[in-house]
Amino acid sequence: MRAERTYTGRCLCGAVELRVVGRPAVMGFCHCGSCRAWSGSPLNAVSLWLPSAVNIVRGGTEVGSFQRTERTIRKWCRHCGGHLLTEHPTWGVVAVLAGVLREFPFDPVLHVNYAETVLHLRDGLPKLKDLPAEMGGSGVSLPE
Repeated sequence: MRAERTYTGRCLCGAVELRVVGRPAVMGFCHCGSCRAWSGSPLNAVSLWLPSAVNIVRGGTEVGSFQRTERTIRKWCRHCGGHLLTEHPTWGVVAVLAGVLREFPFDPVLHVNYAETVLHLRDGLPKLKDLPAEMGGSGVSLPE
């Protein structure tokens, strides 16, 4: 039997370390204004994991959080400000920023909240107006 793959991530200063085990439920790009502000980028590359697959293994006391809505709890290192992950309790997933995970094979399959985009991309991936229907969105696809 093959062991599940483990990936490690750290904040900028290394005070906080996290591990994810297995495979994410999905990988993609979010274009919503909140994620753009959080990431400081025109889009946010994320991998969504079951909460049981994500663990802070070092520096847990250094983790700060901000709950903007009932759907979003953002986590970062209090020492360096490095962003780590976002908990989405109502959806039962944790979004780990793809750039935080070292040696992680990021392989996105879709764009969400593309109606809010400020960076139009032609990459052949589906572009959802908002969120998938399973997450309470319309599930409507937009043209590239």
